[in-house]
Amino acid sequence: AFKQRLQELGIEMESESEINTAFAKFKELADRKAEIFDEDILALCSDESVTAEKEQYGLVSLAQHSETGERPHATVVFTVDGKEFRGEAQGNGPVDASLKAIESHVKSGAELVLYSVNAITSGSTESQGEVTVRLQLGGRVVNGVGADPDIVVASAKAYLSALNKLHSKAERVAAQG
Repeated sequence: AFKQRLQELGIEMESESEINTAFAKFKELADRKAEIFDEDILALCSDESVTAEKEQYGLVSLAQHSETGERPHATVVFTVDGKEFRGEAQGNGPVDASLKAIESHVKSGAELVLYSVNAITSGSTESQGEVTVRLQLGGRVVNGVGADPDIVVASAKAYLSALNKLHSKAERVAAQG
């Protein structure tokens, strides 16, 4: 049933080993979550299947400035189909400014419906932050995940990851349509 669902979602696994790994992740998630959605399966499988060559969006660098009493500012350099862009924006915080800097060029029109930060390891301020971003556009919902010791950088990575999934899923739907 799991293998069939992967095929229905357009997820291609090259070997039984990959399918078994994905199924193990699926069971792990099912133990923690009462209901599993197609997006959960897509997120589980896309970690390994989205390669740098398939990525439309990628992070090059991020600089942000935040000071008490001043509006935070971010400059984000990122690639779109291999071409470098630089976006600058102000926001309610450094994360907001960073995502607005990306959107200033991308203009995806997607709605941010979830933003979540978790420490990958516990008990230390030196832990990597793992950020999950959920975007919604035209009835489609995608999750992006980014990890970095700097949560602002992790947030930008997660946002770009979600945009990549939104783009690749849109291409898949267009190809099937």
